[in-house]
Amino acid sequence: MNAPTSIVGQPLPRLEARAKVSGRAEYVHNMRVPNMLHAKVFRSTLAHGRIRSIDVGAARAMPGVFAVYTGEDIRKLIAEPYYGPAFHDQPILAIDKVRYVGEPVAVVLAADVHVADNAAALITAQYDELAAVYGEVEAMNSRAVVHEVLKPAGTFADLKYLKDKRDTNIALDFHLRRGDVKKAFAGADHVFEHTFTTQQVLHLPLESFATIAEPGDGSLLLHSSTQSPSFVRTEIARLFGWPDNKVRVKVPYLGGGFGAKVYVKSEALAAACAMLARRPVKYALTLEEQFYMITKHATTLRIKSGVMKDGKITARECEVWWNGGAYADIGPRVTQKSGFTAPGPYDIDHVHIDSYALYTHLPPAGALRGFGIPQLVWAYESHTDMIARELKIDPLAIRRKNILREGRPQATGTPMKDAALELVLERLATRMQWDKGFDKGTGTVKRGRGIAIGFKASISPTTSMAIVNISADGSCALYSSTVDMGQGSDTAMAQMVAEVTGIPIEKITVVHPDTDVTPYDMATLGSRSTFHMGHAVKNAAEDARDKLYALARDVGLSGETTLIPDIFRKKYGMLAGNIVGVGSFIPGYTPPNADGQTDNATPFWMIGATGAEVEVDTETGEFKVTRLVNLVDVGKPINPAIMETQISGATVMQLGFTLQEQMHFTNGQVTNASLADYKIPGIRDIPPMENEAVDAEQRSGPFGAKGVGESGTFGVSPAIANAIDDAVGVRLTSLPLTAEAVFRGLAKKAGRELL
Repeated sequence: MNAPTSIVGQPLPRLEARAKVSGRAEYVHNMRVPNMLHAKVFRSTLAHGRIRSIDVGAARAMPGVFAVYTGEDIRKLIAEPYYGPAFHDQPILAIDKVRYVGEPVAVVLAADVHVADNAAALITAQYDELAAVYGEVEAMNSRAVVHEVLKPAGTFADLKYLKDKRDTNIALDFHLRRGDVKKAFAGADHVFEHTFTTQQVLHLPLESFATIAEPGDGSLLLHSSTQSPSFVRTEIARLFGWPDNKVRVKVPYLGGGFGAKVYVKSEALAAACAMLARRPVKYALTLEEQFYMITKHATTLRIKSGVMKDGKITARECEVWWNGGAYADIGPRVTQKSGFTAPGPYDIDHVHIDSYALYTHLPPAGALRGFGIPQLVWAYESHTDMIARELKIDPLAIRRKNILREGRPQATGTPMKDAALELVLERLATRMQWDKGFDKGTGTVKRGRGIAIGFKASISPTTSMAIVNISADGSCALYSSTVDMGQGSDTAMAQMVAEVTGIPIEKITVVHPDTDVTPYDMATLGSRSTFHMGHAVKNAAEDARDKLYALARDVGLSGETTLIPDIFRKKYGMLAGNIVGVGSFIPGYTPPNADGQTDNATPFWMIGATGAEVEVDTETGEFKVTRLVNLVDVGKPINPAIMETQISGATVMQLGFTLQEQMHFTNGQVTNASLADYKIPGIRDIPPMENEAVDAEQRSGPFGAKGVGESGTFGVSPAIANAIDDAVGVRLTSLPLTAEAVFRGLAKKAGRELL
């Protein structure tokens, strides 16, 4: 066998690079299959109403239309056509009621996509309008209830405690208690309390949601742009009452996902239509329709801190309200898993957290890069700066005084292990030259700088499995259900196999997810793949290597020094046979007790910090970010070049959420559902950026590594807001940060009232 080489840690080009730049890479949006029908949806124009009637006559009569289906047609096929990872609350098509503007009400099938689209426009519906609720705080006690009954899905071990509920908009309430907050507040020298809000925004992957469903004999083949093929298989099988082996899910490349494409999205409707029509059906959303599929939670966070004169934080109380929209999706898990980090990466003895997942009559919200953490960091790092400025303490100094250090317990009681918070903070200070003088500008243009640091617990418990198949000629195939959606996972996993087996990476093929071929993986989300699937891949590669060595010994050869083809020739007399290694991984996890306490909340921590410099025009409020410095702890990077693009991508995405992106609503209707009105960052919007991973190691990770896909998002928003405050003394507490908000703040500071 070839001697092991140092492949891990090398900035190798991505395996799929040539296929992508040449246009040969396969995406579901470009796929066609014989006899395929296109599905186009008629959507609700009302935020909350009881369906009185749906008139599909004109659509059915249109030449070229194959069929038109409503929720009642779906219910004839599937008795309980509701899906969802936390609650089975979302109907494939609206049944009895509509709960948000844009909800699918009916679907048209036609061989010509334009015929289907035009026919869908002919459908009409009548509703009895009901009271609606849109705000997350308002939803806590609203008389308008989104769901009369909540039925937990029972999918995830950490959500199995959920019970059936009636007449409430609270999908989940998470509580954490540590120490005696009331007593600590009473003994503090100062008590500070602030409220922060974030807006509803969109993932907006440039490849929209798409599924092609091909019906078989009591079976289904789904080609889907999903981040979670294993989950989709299980959930679609459950809907139809089938065993898992009757559903096959194949995933090519994804043109972005960012959490939008986890769990079931376009698959359920495509599958139901295919089974009703007995023909292949493609359901591909337009860019506008993405605004009605899944969004990022808008939030309100109230944070209160007890602080001593020297800046030591002794108590922190947090209330977080998450706007989950009309259907829960994975919002309850966001509420719980992110909620317990709401006090921030600080060593605080007395903590009180209440985190609520709320239903409203807006489009559903779910996982988006950061899994709720950017919303929380926005609040607690803005709050930390506000405390520092009030007490006339340097913003870096107050963080140094309070930062969680190695081995110290986080608010849950889980010790911080291999979490380079202090190292990241200090390296950021060095890169920002924080201890040196800073030019604050002259005249009408003022300059400021700010810093922020955040952390995230990896989601747990989850399972990953992998297979490594070594062929007789010395080539190799890795079978993994991790989805490469631009983050470079195929390359990173192949590097791990090469490192263990010594097989050159150009001889390693990564087989894309196919649930009949590739083994189970919970999902590609939450920066879990490098750690979880990385362990499974490493274990599978080691299993294959050890079996190959054993085969060599059986025929009197040395596996360490003999070329792989020679081992197989000696065994089988020709180039024949395979060695198959298998590997799996599930980290330890201890569920929290009634007070939210656990000694094992996460297998690893992600750390990210940002420094920002800005220039502000005091006459207009216009500002520009002139520098962003991003520091992360990724352990030992598997591929430094891919890591660099991950940090940049995360930072740019969060920059858009910070400065410009926002979904606007009128009576629940999105009024800017296009790229003409919903502005994402362009190349001219990106400031000079400096990215760095600190020299750290995740000792429990494969080859010392852990995930990085989200770490670059954490500190962007508060660092920029802190820099604006440093420049002109205007504190913004709501995202996005706009020139108008700065201008109004300047006017208020000057004693001028604006309309």
